[in-house]
Amino acid sequence: MSNLYEIASRTQATKSKVFSAIVCGSMVFASGCGIPNHRGALPGPQMPQFYSWTSGVLSRKHELAQENSEAEINAEDSTTTEETVNENIQLTNYAPIPTEASVEQTEIIEEAPHAFIPPPVEDDVPEILVLENSAYVPKSVFFDDHHLLTLIHQALAGNQELRILAEEIQIANNEVEARSGEYLPFVTVGGGAGLEKPSRYSRSGAVEEQLEVAPGRRFPEPLPDFLAAANISWEIDVWHRLRNAEDAAAMRYLGSAEGRCYIVTRLVAEVAENYYELLSLDSRLVTLEKTIEIQEKSLEIAESKKEAGRGTELAVQRFQAEVRKNQSERLIIQQEIIEVENRINFLLGRYPQPIDRPSLEFVDLNLYALDAGLPSELLRNRADIRQAEREVAAAGLDVKVARARFYPSFGLNAGIGLNAYNIRYLFSTPESLIYNAAVDLVGPLINKRAIQADYRTANSAQLQSVYNYQRTVLNAHMEVVNYMSKIQNYRESIEVKREQLQALETSVAVATKLFQNARAEYVEVLLAQREMMEAKMMLIEIKQQQLAAIVNAYQALGGGF
Repeated sequence: MSNLYEIASRTQATKSKVFSAIVCGSMVFASGCGIPNHRGALPGPQMPQFYSWTSGVLSRKHELAQENSEAEINAEDSTTTEETVNENIQLTNYAPIPTEASVEQTEIIEEAPHAFIPPPVEDDVPEILVLENSAYVPKSVFFDDHHLLTLIHQALAGNQELRILAEEIQIANNEVEARSGEYLPFVTVGGGAGLEKPSRYSRSGAVEEQLEVAPGRRFPEPLPDFLAAANISWEIDVWHRLRNAEDAAAMRYLGSAEGRCYIVTRLVAEVAENYYELLSLDSRLVTLEKTIEIQEKSLEIAESKKEAGRGTELAVQRFQAEVRKNQSERLIIQQEIIEVENRINFLLGRYPQPIDRPSLEFVDLNLYALDAGLPSELLRNRADIRQAEREVAAAGLDVKVARARFYPSFGLNAGIGLNAYNIRYLFSTPESLIYNAAVDLVGPLINKRAIQADYRTANSAQLQSVYNYQRTVLNAHMEVVNYMSKIQNYRESIEVKREQLQALETSVAVATKLFQNARAEYVEVLLAQREMMEAKMMLIEIKQQQLAAIVNAYQALGGGF
C-alpha cells in the first residue's frame, strides 16, 4: 500500500509540474503574440564623398583623389567608370544604406537601429586627414587675438546657459543612477507595535476565548503586537527590460553631454562673431570721422569761394547738409557699438562694461586658413550629430523596453523577522521567528491596448530620432557648404571692392582739386565723396561678413570645443 501511495504522490507531483510548465509557457507565448509590427525608417540621402561649393569648384581633396584615381586607371589601361573611381578612392567606410525591401519589411527588429547611422570614424585616421581638417585646430591657434581669447575664456566660465546645461547633465546622470538600481533587489527594514481587541462575538475573538497563551494563561486584552522584520523584493530582469532602460538613460546622458559640447562651440562662435562685428563698427566709425573731416574741408572751400564771389550759397548748404548727415550717422554707429558690447557682456554672463579690443586696420585682418576636409569627418567632429546618434540609440533601447512589457515579469518577494505579543519574547528564537517567500509570475493576457499603444509610441519616437539624425547630418553638410562658399565669394568681392575704392579715392582727390580751381562743380565733389564713403562702408561690411563666415564655418566643421 505504501508503494502505491508513493507512486500516486509522484504521479500527482509530475502532473502538477507539467501543468505549471504548460501555464508558464502559455503565458510567455500568449503574451508575445500581441506585439505590433515594427516599422523601419526610410533611408536618408547618401552623404557626398566630397564637398562641392555652389560655384561648382570641388575641394582640394576631391581633386587629389581624382588625380590619383585617373593615374591608377591609366596604369591599368582600363576604361574609366564610376565604379572604378569609387574603388580607387580610399575613404572612411559607411554603413550600408537600407534598401527599399528592408524598409518595407515589418518584422520586429531586435536591436537598436544603428543600421541607419554611419559608424564613428576610427581613431587611427591617417595623419594627413588630421592636419588638413580645420576642425582639429585649437581655438587658441585659430583665433590669434589675446583680447578675443580672453573673452572666450570668460564666456566659458560665466555663461548661464552653460551652467544650466551642466545641471541638465547632472539630472541625466541622476536618472542613470536611478535606473541602475531598479534591477537590483530592494531590501527594507522596519518595526512596529500595536494593540488589538477583537470582539468576542467575532471569529478571531471567539477563537482566542478558547485558547491559552501558556498553560493557565489566557490571551491578554487588549492583545499587544510587536514586530521587527526585513523584506526583500526583486524583479528578475529576464527580458532585460530594466537593463535596457538603464542603457537608454545612459545614452541620453551622453547625448546631453554632447549637447553641451555643441553649445560650447556655438558660444565660442557667437563671441567671436560679435567681437569682429564690434571691430567692424569701430572701423566704420573711424571711416566716418575721416569722411567728415574731408567734407568739412570741402565746406571751408565752398565758403571761401562764396566770400570771393566765385561760389554760391547752394554749394555751402549742400556741403553743410552732407556733414550733418554723417554726424547723425556717427551717433547711430556709436549706439550700435554699445549694443554689440552688451551682447558680448551677456554672453560672458556679466553686466555692461567696455570691451577691450585693439585698434587695427579691420579690412586687413585675416584668420586661420580653413580646410573643410571630408564630409564623413563631420560624423565625429560635430557634437550635435553625436548627440543625435545617442538619441537614436536611446530610442532603439526604448523600443526594447516597450516590447519587454508584453512578456511576463518574474518577481521574488521574501521576508524574515521577529513577532511576539510581549516585548520580552520578541528575541526568543526560534519561537518568535517569522518568514515568508513567494515567486510571482505576472503577464498581460487580455486587453493589451495600453502596452500596444506604448510600443507604437516608442517605435514612432524611434523613427523621429532617426529622421532627426538624418536632418542633423544634412544640415551640418549644408552649413559647411554655405559658409565655405560664402568665404570664397566674399574674398573675391573684397578684391573687387578694393579696386573700386582705390579708383574712388583718386576721383575724390581729382574732384577736390578741380573744385578748388573752379573747374568742377560742387555736385561732382559731393558725389565722389559720398561714393567713396559708401564703398569704404561696404568694404568693411563685406569683410565683417567674411570673418563671420570663417568663424561659423569653423564652428560648422566642429571646431571651437
